[in-house]
Amino acid sequence: MSFIAAAPPLVRTTPPSDPAPLGTVSAGAWWPEIDLAALRDAMRLDGTITAERLRPAVQDALASTIEQLLAWSLVHITAGRPSFADVPALVIDGESVNVQRFRRAVYCTAKANLIERYSDYDTTGRARKDTQEETRDGQAEEHRRDATWAIRDILGVPRLTVDLI
Repeated sequence: MSFIAAAPPLVRTTPPSDPAPLGTVSAGAWWPEIDLAALRDAMRLDGTITAERLRPAVQDALASTIEQLLAWSLVHITAGRPSFADVPALVIDGESVNVQRFRRAVYCTAKANLIERYSDYDTTGRARKDTQEETRDGQAEEHRRDATWAIRDILGVPRLTVDLI
């Protein structure tokens, strides 16, 4: 009689102790830069999301966020504001809340995209449970909601619109 024991695959769940610098993603001088290492820490992205996966997700999230703020930004650019951080807003911890909200919108959109794209890295052949899939979908939707709220807060519009039908 023979017995073959197969261990589960090794998945690195934390970045290496001395990771290579991830850099930043920039959309021009007026918009805040996104620090990829800070995003990874803030959104609790482990080592399964490589830099090659993270950068395109952040680029897409940055483009999406800027598109939603484009009309608002043009008003402030034509008013002579040299950068996003110079738009008048409450300052907390030495930073404009608009910059904090912009960062949150980009971070949350990027994480929602990553959750949807890379929701299954289980290579053992086991089927995903329906409850796990629902949980991932719910997490992605919560991140999208948070991003929408951050953008609406920057725009100064209510977070919710209710119409009677």
